[in-house]
Amino acid sequence: MRILLAGLAFLSAVVVPSSAVDGVWRTEGYGQLVRISGGRLTTYDVTAVSCLPGSLTGTGDGTTFATNEGTVATVRGGTLSFDGDLGVRSLHRVPGGLPVACSAPPDRSPLATFDVFWHTYAENYPFFAAKGVDWPAQGRAARAEVAAHPDRLYDVLCGLITPLHDAHVGLLTPDRRCTSTRPGTPDPSIIPRAVAVTDAALGVPVRSWAEGAITYAELPGGVGYLRITGFQGYTDTFAGDRQVLSGALDEIFTPSRVRSLRGLVLDLRANGGGADPLGLDVAARLTDTPHFAYAKRARDGAGFTVPQPVFVHPSTGPHYTGPLAVLVGSLDVSAGETFTQALLNRTPRPVLIGENTQGVYSDTMDRTLPQPGWTAVVPHEEYLDPHGRTYDGAGIAPDIRTPVFTPAELAAGSDTALATARRLLG
Repeated sequence: MRILLAGLAFLSAVVVPSSAVDGVWRTEGYGQLVRISGGRLTTYDVTAVSCLPGSLTGTGDGTTFATNEGTVATVRGGTLSFDGDLGVRSLHRVPGGLPVACSAPPDRSPLATFDVFWHTYAENYPFFAAKGVDWPAQGRAARAEVAAHPDRLYDVLCGLITPLHDAHVGLLTPDRRCTSTRPGTPDPSIIPRAVAVTDAALGVPVRSWAEGAITYAELPGGVGYLRITGFQGYTDTFAGDRQVLSGALDEIFTPSRVRSLRGLVLDLRANGGGADPLGLDVAARLTDTPHFAYAKRARDGAGFTVPQPVFVHPSTGPHYTGPLAVLVGSLDVSAGETFTQALLNRTPRPVLIGENTQGVYSDTMDRTLPQPGWTAVVPHEEYLDPHGRTYDGAGIAPDIRTPVFTPAELAAGSDTALATARRLLG
């Protein structure tokens, strides 16, 4: 799944009159202030100890703003939304305008950077208890180390987040990148080899769209194979990505094909994430009955925002409703996982084959740190199942466990998960 607040690009230099949404707003959850004035939108990243200019800025018509990641932000009715995301963020007007602290020069010392980083996680990250991490205690020890050895700031901050084993956390600097995946996760560099092994195992011609991100093949016995390796990057905009995906799905799910298919293998083992709405677009081609996908909520102080339920609604075009086998593994990440979760309440329920997904569902925020060019990446949401539980950490478990992209499988050119799915559907 993509990073939420990464910035806004300028639409034009045209002066836009003030609108009813002009002013300063506080988001409910998400730890931000949003300032709108005369068609210009600016954000500020806020913690209990800081207010720093955020990376989200831009110009628009006073209500809609084009983002530099190709989405459209809309401010209307006391909410902020993005066309590439699900749900809305409630806004509350801030009397008196922008706090003075937001315009003051930041303290760029190592201890100040540490404090902003620590509070950013303390006030937004939802999973400390689940990960068994005592963030206050870890913070006290780490802060003392920074005070004694300010030159070790990067190593100390990286050491704080590494035990979270969360692929959505990060510390980015101009020359270094600290992230932490779940132990045992293969290096993504194996993906080209894994895709080649799978294509050879298919034994039939494949057709691809979006520079290989979407692949389809007809297997013997009336079984289809659909692989999706990501839900972003087909074009430069979310709208363009959605159009490319829609066109590919129209060519795959034709009236004659959905009538003749006896089974479908959906391969998500190398899905690196992207935009959740695109996953729902695919899910809409796989059902003729609306069903619950998940509910989304964000950290908000000591609690959470009100969960916003998300549903899969059948496509108006042809859709496949027969047996479905979904191949999953630890390189099924973020929006690839929310897509998997959105299929669990489908009827008939899909059979999941492979290994646990990575276990990271939340959108992420890029948060500015006082050190120039330093950014904290933090997830801040939960994706809840019908019982109010999340799959964060452990991921979604398969129904049938098989090896996925192991060194032995790749060396032998074998694909046990695919073979299992073909036997099941054949």
